[in-house]
Amino acid sequence: MPEGQALVLGGGGVAGIAWMTGVLAGLADAGQDVTGADLLVGTSAGAAVAAQVGSGLPLDALFARQVDPALQAREISVELDMEKLGAEFAALLTGMSSAESAQDAQRRVGAYALAARTVPEAERRAAVSSRLPSPEWPSRRMLLVAVDAESGQTRVFDRESGVNLIDAVAASCAVPGIWPPVSIGGCRYVDGGIRSSDNADLAAGYARIVVLSPLGLNSPFPQPVPLRDAVERLRSDGSQVTVIAPDEASVAALGINPLDPATRVPAAQAGRAQGRAGLPGDGADPALAVVEGGEDVPGLVDGAGGGGAVGGDDAEVFA
Repeated sequence: MPEGQALVLGGGGVAGIAWMTGVLAGLADAGQDVTGADLLVGTSAGAAVAAQVGSGLPLDALFARQVDPALQAREISVELDMEKLGAEFAALLTGMSSAESAQDAQRRVGAYALAARTVPEAERRAAVSSRLPSPEWPSRRMLLVAVDAESGQTRVFDRESGVNLIDAVAASCAVPGIWPPVSIGGCRYVDGGIRSSDNADLAAGYARIVVLSPLGLNSPFPQPVPLRDAVERLRSDGSQVTVIAPDEASVAALGINPLDPATRVPAAQAGRAQGRAGLPGDGADPALAVVEGGEDVPGLVDGAGGGGAVGGDDAEVFA
């Protein structure tokens, strides 16, 4: 039987970091703090939030780091055309009917990332470092997802990997074509969102799972492991899963460029307001609330994800 609680934090740029931080703070305001979960799973922006939550810094302090200009991370501004990037990824992430073909598709995205002109790796690493209250891995279990740009293999970093936390977060956040692949142990790593914007399947075996997904069930990018498929599989295995995606006000606050640092204040504020409404569902224990896919529930984006599910067997913990 599944046991324990997991918190899954998905990708969504600096806007997504702010929104998820706001949602977590808002849930705590509503008496539903989920940050004490036994497992943290972080992908891309979610890797930064997982590391922030794992640092032990109080939620109010983490929220202040999003809305107070004096405390904000030193982010690098970048222009992003989501429609264009989505079309380019769609052309690369094709033929994903098996784990092998998914890895081939991820390798193509990795090659695209390796060929791209970006800011220097050291400059990007400094920006990621400024996001983290602590460079130390937390004592509890935390999984951060990246993809080997050359092999296409999914890698999951944890505190036993022997990898610096800043490097693990930077690797998970290395959006192909936007940020430089991250060098770790002779390999180059890119954003774990190539595999899945949330990688919720890595929370398998946990009884209660809360997923904060800035991109929701309708990610603009095709993925080997769409969130909807992962959630269905988790539920079929006996886990209770709650998915929270941006509501209408949060979508407006996130804007059209999730990498724009100017989105942080409105996204954090909208996320906190959304979080204060509490977890979806009307169970006796709100932390056990379950939102079934397809219901018309505010905060849950309805629709089918792209690509075919290959499950969690292709992801390996990198040690």
